[in-house]
Amino acid sequence: MAANTLRRAAIVSPLRTPVGKFLGSLAPLEAGPLGALIIKALVERSGVDPERVDDVVFAQGYGSGEAPAIGRWSWLAAGMPIGTPGYQLDRRCGSGLQAVISAAMMVQTGAADCVLAGGVESMSNVEHYSTDIRKGARFGDLTLHDRLIRGRLMSQPAERFGVISGMIETAENVAKDFGITREESDAYAVRSHQRAAAAWDEGRFDDHIVPVPVPQRRGDPVMFERDEGFRADASMETLGAFRPIEGGVVTAGNASQQNDAAAACLVVAEDKLDALGLEPLLWLSGWAAAGCEPSRMGIGPVPAVERLFARTGLGWDDIGLIELNEAFAAQVLGVCKGWGWSGDDSRREMLNVNGSGISLGHPIGATGIRILADMAHEMQRREVRYGLETMCIAGGQGMAAMFERAH
Repeated sequence: MAANTLRRAAIVSPLRTPVGKFLGSLAPLEAGPLGALIIKALVERSGVDPERVDDVVFAQGYGSGEAPAIGRWSWLAAGMPIGTPGYQLDRRCGSGLQAVISAAMMVQTGAADCVLAGGVESMSNVEHYSTDIRKGARFGDLTLHDRLIRGRLMSQPAERFGVISGMIETAENVAKDFGITREESDAYAVRSHQRAAAAWDEGRFDDHIVPVPVPQRRGDPVMFERDEGFRADASMETLGAFRPIEGGVVTAGNASQQNDAAAACLVVAEDKLDALGLEPLLWLSGWAAAGCEPSRMGIGPVPAVERLFARTGLGWDDIGLIELNEAFAAQVLGVCKGWGWSGDDSRREMLNVNGSGISLGHPIGATGIRILADMAHEMQRREVRYGLETMCIAGGQGMAAMFERAH
């Protein structure tokens, strides 16, 4: 590679498992084995020689001592070559997208030719933990923290920003800032569920879904083949029956779910594709991350997309498909207003065309690549040149990345 020349990074064979509900069908599988399953499927479906994979980078929002450095752990658990290293990263909701970007930077700079980027989350198996025991507790009670809840509560230093009760509070703040109503939130959530149901009915996920054999206490494993969080019967009446969680606009019906899933792809240098026998689906065209107030974390895509456009020279007129992670309906609607979209803006028709976090689910570490897999195949169907993926992130961040269809 010539000095100061960056190679293009290709996205190859993005795959995902179906998304399981919290304590649902995928609960018997912890994150490590679930990661191993998607790795094995990716190697088989892509046809890559596993000896040619230079590194494995895996995202996980709720890491565990049961499978530390989960990229390496899951690679080995999949029976892959010992000589390939691996690691784990966490940028909360943006972790999966960050795994792809980190892999791309390795490829672009010549540090690697072929990197496996993945993300996995088993929120059903996130543990409770204590910080009271290590030094001993001679008297008094011990506290067990639920890592799921604690991770949201501690997503920012309280000494600087005060206590933020969780992500629901941040969504309510965005709703107040942008005048988002409960009815608007429910209407958007209905749209998400209906689009997810239509996508499954029309087979739009079939090509890149990896069924999961789920072990049973008795008998043979049961194949898990379909996202189980979307509501095919969603309507303003059914969602209207949910009570607001904190007295505002957010309900269990118009918020993202807690979920289990895994997703992965190969990130490969353009000049190595032929030698590896691999076919690119997308190119990474650019990316950006930005910070925002933790109490308004949902607005993160607004500054992130602004930075992305400034860096790439691309804009809304170049984009044919938009994927926004749907942490909350109020957050999505607030971001749209932050982008300057009117209520009847035509760009809304390009947004989350097959549903997203509210309907399909939000398995934190896997979400970024789940979105990428769904978007990549939809870009092929629609023959659009550029797709935008953007996400809000707990703790007050946003990410955005632009992908170009390879053929």
